[in-house]
Amino acid sequence: MDRLKGIEVFVRAIRLGGLSAAARELSMSPAMAAKHLNALEQRLGATLVNRTTRRLALTEAGAAYLDKAERVLAELEEADAEAMAQSASVEGLLRVSGPAAFGNAYLVDLVTAFHALHPQVTIELGLNDRVVDLLEERWDVAVRIGKLADSNLVARKLAPVRMSICASPDYLARRGTPVSVDDLAAHDCLGYTLSGETGTTRWGFGADGSRPVAVRGSLHANNGQVLAKAAIAGMGLVYGPRFFVDCAIADGRLIELDLGTELIDLGAVHAVTHRTRRPAAKTRAWIDFLVERLPPMARQW
Repeated sequence: MDRLKGIEVFVRAIRLGGLSAAARELSMSPAMAAKHLNALEQRLGATLVNRTTRRLALTEAGAAYLDKAERVLAELEEADAEAMAQSASVEGLLRVSGPAAFGNAYLVDLVTAFHALHPQVTIELGLNDRVVDLLEERWDVAVRIGKLADSNLVARKLAPVRMSICASPDYLARRGTPVSVDDLAAHDCLGYTLSGETGTTRWGFGADGSRPVAVRGSLHANNGQVLAKAAIAGMGLVYGPRFFVDCAIADGRLIELDLGTELIDLGAVHAVTHRTRRPAAKTRAWIDFLVERLPPMARQW
């Protein structure tokens, strides 16, 4: 029998004057209430109440147990109320993980706008390009880019991601403009060390990356913004998500290239969180906010 239910039956039966009254309040039959009380006494190895046809009388052990049992139930109700209040209110510490370059370009502004709407939320933003363990490292939400592997986490697609190959006008004036992937052998291709598809020795083409092209370059980095800045400075070609370079393309600091070959399909931006029946209100509010605000930003990508 359920231990807590037995304690509830015992306390309510004493306070309400009988097992029948306790059973009605707990939505069970009198016979089931009696079974719960019997199971509690058997577990304790003590008689808590002496039963007569008209009333229940506490034993000495029952009187001592009643006080402690009432305190336990009161503390449990208080804990339930606090948990429900936190779940219902958009407040508390929200821990958000995201990729470094994307975070610097977009998440910082989004976090600022979210906090203006929900000032009772304290936000911890962790930016790095490794895949964090949400449960072990206690992150509430992770923003991830790409095609997600199967997992026991819940993912919400926020926006598609388009790839781009760019170079600065100065670089193209000095080295010429490549018009096909075969031309890449004669160019400095800035390599992203965390990707096998846009890395230091080969770049993948075709939606699934099934057409690899050998490349070389004078700079390798583990951060997309670093590579974008190097390309703007005229150091070489950069191949990566368009959100790294959209502003530079818009103002002419970079020129987007067409090599006549389909670029790799990187997937999408996702919000990833724990699988739970009732996420905290702060988590739900943040994901809903991203669903509303991120797609308009992504139109320029």
